[in-house]
Amino acid sequence: MIDNFITPQGRRIAYHLTGGTGPAVVFLGGFKSDMGGTKAVFLEDWARQQGRAFLRFDYSGHGDSGGEFTDGAIGDWFEDAQAALGLIAGPVILVGSSMGGWISLLLARAMPDRVAGLVTIAAAPDFTEDSMWAGATAAQRQALMTDGQIALPSDYGDPYIITRRLIEDGRGHLVLRDPLHLPFPVRFLQGTADRDVDMAVALRLLDHAQGPDMRLTLVDGADHRFSDDTCLDLIVASIAELDRRIG
Repeated sequence: MIDNFITPQGRRIAYHLTGGTGPAVVFLGGFKSDMGGTKAVFLEDWARQQGRAFLRFDYSGHGDSGGEFTDGAIGDWFEDAQAALGLIAGPVILVGSSMGGWISLLLARAMPDRVAGLVTIAAAPDFTEDSMWAGATAAQRQALMTDGQIALPSDYGDPYIITRRLIEDGRGHLVLRDPLHLPFPVRFLQGTADRDVDMAVALRLLDHAQGPDMRLTLVDGADHRFSDDTCLDLIVASIAELDRRIG
């Protein structure tokens, strides 16, 4: 059953919370993804079998949540995630996929006392600046500034509508320009065949972040979806390893 809550900013967020022991596992999805994706559902099933608390949710403008996608930006979705953590008492293990990796890093920076551990999957920190803006042509940049949006092709369906607000808001939430301290166990997972997030991003994140227990695992041949049986098993194994490290 899908439930809803209203954020302090007035946005309606759809979520599914499975009760159980902690630290609760919280899945943060990617750009234009929703909580019905393969990884989110697989992890929920695993958590239920383990008697483990688990939360999945849709950012505003995504999936079953309220709002329009083109009205949103990184700061909004970060606020949605902060509000979602209010559904859970105690520490959490964050599992952030793609854009969810960026959101999870923002959460870790803003509320490190709530985070017991972190797993990122093809994390895409700062992608609005380093990928979308940096990769845009002069004509596309001009269109963003004058028209307020452009359409970019997507391998996952309809074109992405990229707004000027998404780019400008993203600049206020970058995590790879200033010190990033992660004072808990962290596991970065990355596929070598990922065409959306290059391995160089994972290496840059590992080099930039500071923490006592950080590891990067590269999976040969894995793509951005990171959803075959081997990859799903690795996500679960990474959570289990964090559990052992947390003690």
